[in-house]
Amino acid sequence: MGIRFVEIHTAPDGEQLNTEWVVLENDGKLPFNTRGCGMTVGKQGHSKRSALGVIDPGFVMQPGERVRMLTGNPGTKAHGEPPPEEGVKNYFLFLPRTYLAGVGTVLTLTLRGLAVSKAVFDPSAPGGVAAVVAK
Repeated sequence: MGIRFVEIHTAPDGEQLNTEWVVLENDGKLPFNTRGCGMTVGKQGHSKRSALGVIDPGFVMQPGERVRMLTGNPGTKAHGEPPPEEGVKNYFLFLPRTYLAGVGTVLTLTLRGLAVSKAVFDPSAPGGVAAVVAK
């Protein structure tokens, strides 16, 4: 599967949940359905991961398509204004708080418990995504 993280963006204010997001891209040759996928978060160098939840109902990503997954709720003004959908669709996770804990945060998109894509947050890297070294 050709799903990859291309951007990780932290919220400057922990209350503004719609200013924290990740952008996924399907750089494969086939559509990818995210229904049933999960997202985990952990710290680089540690095996403990926390599940953020299951993406349901999900969305289908066509080859070459990008989707921005925002932490908050679009109907909650306190979560802040989401970015405009200019070439990238927004999908809201409806989480109760931010989950990016700074440099070295590891995000993993899973499907049935298997890793689909993994990224490490590094604000100095392009898009905030550090290269993931396979072990």
